[in-house]
Amino acid sequence: MSAPVIRLDDLTVSYDRHPAVHHLSGTFQPGSLTAIAGPNGAGKSTLLKAIMGELRPVEGRVEHRLQRADFGYLPQAADINRRFPISVLDTVLLGSWRSAGAFGRVAKRDRMRACAALATVGLEGFETRHIGALSAGQFQRVLFARLLLQDARVILLDEPFTAIDARTTRDLLDIVARWHGDGRTVIAVLHDFEQVRAHFPQTLLLARRLIGWGPTHQVLSSANLLQARAMAERWDEDAQTCEPAA
Repeated sequence: MSAPVIRLDDLTVSYDRHPAVHHLSGTFQPGSLTAIAGPNGAGKSTLLKAIMGELRPVEGRVEHRLQRADFGYLPQAADINRRFPISVLDTVLLGSWRSAGAFGRVAKRDRMRACAALATVGLEGFETRHIGALSAGQFQRVLFARLLLQDARVILLDEPFTAIDARTTRDLLDIVARWHGDGRTVIAVLHDFEQVRAHFPQTLLLARRLIGWGPTHQVLSSANLLQARAMAERWDEDAQTCEPAA
């Protein structure tokens, strides 16, 4: 087996001063397609942010040899301000920053690639529309087009199919499958277990602590799901965060 692209070593992370992920260890292999699943409040989104480097561990560490530009990250829709006055095409072109630079001029080839990405997600002809005028499903297609343009080695998706229509979900799942086929590492936070079973060969089942990590058909067993539910029912939202050892 090749070296892991990301290793979690006894990782503990807090969020908003509450314990969120406890003593998690394991690896993501290159080219793997993994769902992070678990109850609400299980630490799934917190884990993605720790992998991205947006949250610092309380204990343990995230190990990889990747640069920030190697990550493509799609946050939850609720974390994105759609009132900002920007067009669909310019939103997609934000994915070209690796080639253009923070203040670089967008090349003609990047505009052509952005238009091609929009066509791939079914939004050809939407280039000049304001993002605030789009439906939830259309906007999610725009964000996937931006990821296509970014061309990242590792793609992190935080609940990418929440509150969007079934047709859009199918189309975007096809893009996820294409990324997997291209050998990219894809990690997605999901809440629909049937969706996980149907489309994600690997699963990390989390309830702040690790319940299971491996082939989906093994991890999403009745016993593991029952354990995750039971752990969620015992959570104390007023618990203090873990402190680093002296």
